[in-house]
Amino acid sequence: MNNLKLLPVILVLLSCGNEGVKTDEKPVDIQELAKNQPEVHGTELKEGDITLSNPLDTTMVHAGKAIYELKCQSCHRLTEDKLVGPGWKNVTKRRQPLWIMNMITNVEMMLESDPEAQKLLELCLVRMPNQNLNREEARQVIEFMRNNDGEK
Repeated sequence: MNNLKLLPVILVLLSCGNEGVKTDEKPVDIQELAKNQPEVHGTELKEGDITLSNPLDTTMVHAGKAIYELKCQSCHRLTEDKLVGPGWKNVTKRRQPLWIMNMITNVEMMLESDPEAQKLLELCLVRMPNQNLNREEARQVIEFMRNNDGEK
């Protein structure tokens, strides 16, 4: 019976040893590996990549609302009031869906290359963090924005 109690201890000790194992692999330098990997958060959308529904797709509106509540409302209000970022009221009347989608899915590219996005950065003073939304999720957010702007 005492031998059975010692068995787990012996097995643990045996598994800890690394004798007899030879490896020719060099250790991986994680810092070097990370430097050589491009950081990609999204790809630029082009005309024709977005098709708006008419009338609004209520399933997408509800999904967009859930995304807004989880990832957006801490910085954006549904009114015209600026919080950290600009308010969303009438955003779909001021901006094209393509612009909004690119801002949602690839904010870094937009802040580097788009004059309107750069003006918003000057106004808000805070870079919008990438929320890692895919195209479908971004499209759902646009449907929610359209609903917020009174579209049917």
